[in-house]
Amino acid sequence: MVSSASSFKPAQIGNRGLYFAAAILLSWLGMLIFLLNFTIDWQNPLVYLFVLVQTHLYTGVFITAHDSIHGVVAPNNKRLNDGIGFLCATLFAFNNYNRLRQKHHLHHKHSATHDDPDYHDGNPGFLAWYYSFLKEYISVIQVVLMAVTYNLLKLWFPMENLIAFWMVPAVLSTFQLFYFGTYLPHRGEHHNPPHNARSQKLNHITAFLSCYFFGYHAEHHAWPYLPWWKLPEARERRNDGL
Repeated sequence: MVSSASSFKPAQIGNRGLYFAAAILLSWLGMLIFLLNFTIDWQNPLVYLFVLVQTHLYTGVFITAHDSIHGVVAPNNKRLNDGIGFLCATLFAFNNYNRLRQKHHLHHKHSATHDDPDYHDGNPGFLAWYYSFLKEYISVIQVVLMAVTYNLLKLWFPMENLIAFWMVPAVLSTFQLFYFGTYLPHRGEHHNPPHNARSQKLNHITAFLSCYFFGYHAEHHAWPYLPWWKLPEARERRNDGL
């Protein structure tokens, strides 16, 4: 039995969204500064671990922008909420926050239909859908800004560090976000309109490591006012049929 959205109301978020946002942004920035000055030895397994850690933090930066779109980072201060969303979207490869917000609300309104900008008609394989997804969101100005930023950062940091710890994690993060937040939840047939989304099995460790609990995607569509760190509670309650 799946409960209706009206049967689950979130506790007051207060300033906790700001604390989570600050933790993610400071962790991402601190790790980036450390890694851009890190001496790379390709035989050192820490290099590859650091790439994965920075990828996960990049994903957290985007998730924070996403929660700002839903107004739950600073729910009592719209200007601050949108300011954090704008900052996070910009740090994530110069994404346009207002454009992201418009398209994401369309995704929720028309989930897995022809009017959903995240959906690829015909349910193709992962790579074809991923390519379509990127075309929907990446603009020429973003590519230009990334190229300019890269060439400026090269004046102070080694090229291989920029590639390994700034560029590669950003690209891997798009795979992570797309695979766990769009492809798995929305591919194939659905039986829960209008959300047209499914969730991964209940496991908070893998759900956090995979994509900040966005594998609990049916819950996100049922209760989009919940921040990412409240999704485990929603998943538990749906799993228990409450």
